[in-house]
Amino acid sequence: MQQEGSSHPLDKRLAQLAARHRTGSKPTVVAHSFKTGSLLQREWQGERYQVEVVEGGYIWKGRSYKSLSAIAREITGSRWNGPRFFGLREDQA
Repeated sequence: MQQEGSSHPLDKRLAQLAARHRTGSKPTVVAHSFKTGSLLQREWQGERYQVEVVEGGYIWKGRSYKSLSAIAREITGSRWNGPRFFGLREDQA
């Protein structure tokens, strides 16, 4: 194990994660809004899913949704944080 003040990148990353954990900060959404017409893609269990960003929400399989979480739930069958499912949240680990 490296001593405090180590310059090893993994040690620095672990120190950052520990500091965030202690302060209770949460991951943030990388992009707060998307332009209408943007496409979000995710591969899940060997299948590719594509969601279109529209004014006031999203379109997936021809249906309107107000949240990415609702779409993620439809795809997976369980509750998911939509931005995390689509890779829009910063990875904390």
